[in-house]
Order: sequence, then C-alpha cells, then structure tokens
Amino acid sequence: MAGDHDQRAVAAAAAVAAKYGLAHDEAIVLCSRSNVLVHLHPAPVVARVMTGTVALHDDPSTWLAREISVLEFLAPSDLAVAPSPLIAPGPHRHDGLWMTFSEWIPDVQPATHLDDPHRLGRALRDLHDELRRFEGDLGTLADLREDIHRLHGQLRPADAQQADSISSLRVRLDAVEEVVFESTLPTQALHGDVSLSNLLRTSERLVWNDFEDTFRGPVHWDLASCVSSVRIRGASSSFVREMLDAYRWDDEQELAPFIAAQDVYDEIWQMYDRQRRRYHELRSTPSLEHLQAARTSL
Repeated sequence: MAGDHDQRAVAAAAAVAAKYGLAHDEAIVLCSRSNVLVHLHPAPVVARVMTGTVALHDDPSTWLAREISVLEFLAPSDLAVAPSPLIAPGPHRHDGLWMTFSEWIPDVQPATHLDDPHRLGRALRDLHDELRRFEGDLGTLADLREDIHRLHGQLRPADAQQADSISSLRVRLDAVEEVVFESTLPTQALHGDVSLSNLLRTSERLVWNDFEDTFRGPVHWDLASCVSSVRIRGASSSFVREMLDAYRWDDEQELAPFIAAQDVYDEIWQMYDRQRRRYHELRSTPSLEHLQAARTSL
C-alpha cells in the first residue's frame, strides 16, 4: 500500500504541476512517511503531498495556507525552506490529496544525527526570534487541543485491552489540560513540530522544514518537542543542557508538562496511524471477512 500511496501522490503532484505549466522530466519520491515529498526534476520544486497527516486537521486548507504565509514571511531569513517561486505554492487539492510546493535545495540531508547541541539550540532560537515578528493569522493551543480530541475520538479499540489504553490516553490528556492547553504564558508564532526529521542540513546551514503544524503558543511547546526529539535519538542530559543553554533557556523542568502533552499526542497519532494502515491493508484484500474487519478498525 505504501507504493500505491506514493504513486497516487506522484500523479497528483504531476497533475497540478502540469495545470500550472511547470515542466518536469521525472517525479522522484524523496521521502514517504506521513507525507510524500516529490521532486519534480529537473525543476527546483518539491511537492509535499499530505497522505496520513491530513487526519490531524479539521480543515487542511486553512492549516496549509497558514504554513505558506509563515514560509513566505521567513523566506528572506534563509532559516526555512521557501515556497516555490515557479508555481503557486498552494494549498492545492487533486484526487482528494492536499499539497504545497516549495523550493528544492540541492545536497541537503536530514539533520537526524546528534553532533552539535549548540548549533541546534541556536537554530531554534534564531527561528523563534524571527517568528516573534509574524503577525498573520494562526491557530492557537485551543485549536490544537480540539484536533487532538477529535483524533482521539476516531480511535476504535480492537479489544478490551486497547479500549483501556484509549481511555488511559484521555486521562493523561486531561491531566495536562489546564497547565498546557489553557496556559496563560506569552505566545508567538511557532514551528509546531520541532523534530530533527523536520530540520535539514546543508554544508552551510540548517534549514527548518514542514511548518504544517504552525500555530501561536508558548515557546515551551517547540522547546519540549526539540528536547523529546533528541532524547529519542539517544541524547545525553549534558547534550540537552548544552542545547538549551545555546537557546538561552534556564529551567528544563518548565518543559515537563508540555513534553507530557506531546507524548500523549504522539501515542494517539501512532495508534490512529496503525489503524489507518490496517484499514487500507484490509481494503486491498476485499473478502467479506476482511471488509467487515475494516469497518470496525477505523
């Protein structure tokens, strides 16, 4: 099914490119996870086609339009991947798939290995300093909370044990409701999903990517996301401390409730994504038994 998703994403990106007169010889899949990234070679244009993450937002068009506005604002700073000047950046929809178009950066690699905590902390600080001046329309923590609740409501237990797990996730989410989602901390424009997989590396700079989840909230949210991302990859406590020092952040404990909220959000998403994949697998083998199972799995 991954191959089918890729082919559908490639076809949709190529169709929109053709509609806008963007010539290309080959559509190359650069990455295929919750989104499919397609390079429209040889044009310096990448389409990011939403496949799995479309379920995270009640109105994908609004969220993607916000992403484009933030990227256009950041373009002069070179801190983030810029919207493509060769085609309307979007959002576009074709064959039920939403997508945006950005610049293709040659010789770029994901910044997924841990080698320079100071550079990483400074990269996030520079991004936040720049985003502090952004005054455009963005969602809030309250909007994010509604998206998480909606996604949780789509979980379908396969057995009693999974039903208990789903209930436990809601209890944990409620436990951080007041301190995180009803926070009175100062807010600003944020990336929204600061993980190393959304940070690119060239020989000269670090480049932030994938602002699909951008919203207005406390910087604690992005910092918590960054800390969790490096810890997952095995970062030591000294690495985290040096990264936060470079950002100029003192109290790591202030991030704890935001890390807890993101842990729950991630577990809800992972459970939903497994059910979504199972649903598509069952639909690809349409016996009566499988179709009945598909209807109860999602």
